[in-house]
Amino acid sequence: MTDIDQQKQAVRERVWRRLIDGGGAPADSYGKIPGFYGSEATAEQLATMDEWQRANTIKANPDWAQHPVRVRALKDGKLLYMAVPKMASLQPFFLLDPETLKVSAEEAADKKGAAQVARRLGVEDMRPIDLVVCGSVAVNRSGARIGKGAGYSDLEVALLIEAGLVTDRTVIVAPVHQLQVVEDDIPETEHDFSVDYIVTPDEVILCANRRRPSGLVWNDLTADKIAAIPALAARVEQG
Repeated sequence: MTDIDQQKQAVRERVWRRLIDGGGAPADSYGKIPGFYGSEATAEQLATMDEWQRANTIKANPDWAQHPVRVRALKDGKLLYMAVPKMASLQPFFLLDPETLKVSAEEAADKKGAAQVARRLGVEDMRPIDLVVCGSVAVNRSGARIGKGAGYSDLEVALLIEAGLVTDRTVIVAPVHQLQVVEDDIPETEHDFSVDYIVTPDEVILCANRRRPSGLVWNDLTADKIAAIPALAARVEQG
């Protein structure tokens, strides 16, 4: 691990412990994007924002913590792109269109349900994204965030930026428990993106800084990581 990796991991460890010990999430949240208590209220808080109400297309992670947000998106009639878990597909996004769903929003928004009913798409078949919902372990008020360390959120956003689907007009939001909002400085690297808003059950925080990568940072990707993600492996094969 690099020094930055170690610093990020130290923040994760503190937040997981604080969240679990403080009653903000169940014990099995350790090591994951926490499925925090109050996620339904956070989704309702997010739905009050003008940015949400203006958005027609939403991209979200498949984490359980964002399930209420994905459900709300479908119930609000928004086109929802949901990342395939671990990007383990040549077409790494699910398309959930509320106008054509044959199952409930709750079922479709679950990652197992999406795998059954959603069509898989590559970026070439997607529409521009109005709002990105990203799972996080920790965020600070400047907008710096940390996931669980696998890097999938960064890769998903980088792919969408390269395709011109995430732009400066796209709003990025982190729905979290208040205990996940930290005062720590969170180190950022070339591939990291920041969030525009933090949304908790109790408040909406406008973040101070905006950071977006220009696209994929290939030097940060190991050969094993590329091989494990079909969409990246295909790019390498095509040269």
